[in-house]
Amino acid sequence: MTALTRTTRSTKAAAEALALRAAQLMSEFKGIDIQVLSLAGLTDMTDYFVIASGTSDTHVRSMADHVVRQLRDVGERVTHAEGVEQGRWALLDYTDVVIHVFHPTLRNFYQLERLWSDAERVAFE
Repeated sequence: MTALTRTTRSTKAAAEALALRAAQLMSEFKGIDIQVLSLAGLTDMTDYFVIASGTSDTHVRSMADHVVRQLRDVGERVTHAEGVEQGRWALLDYTDVVIHVFHPTLRNFYQLERLWSDAERVAFE
């Protein structure tokens, strides 16, 4: 995979590629119920949400760290991260793509998929 830099990621296709890569990385780390939502046309804050659950605080932390490291290796830098140290809800903001890694109880509480139920679900392998 080539680097997806900020300048080349100005297209919807490039943002989608980043979202799908993040979903694949979380799948490699045994993420649970991984969802990729296209928010295009619904909000200006980002184009995609990638949502997954871990099985524990440690699993959430390690999955978030794995995504950050692997994306950094292809030239992507997280612009903002929150909650990684605590492991309850890690948020990784890549501007066009926002990644949420939840502890199952918090995912059930916040129900982002329900909140963004109008968003298109994007399939990934």
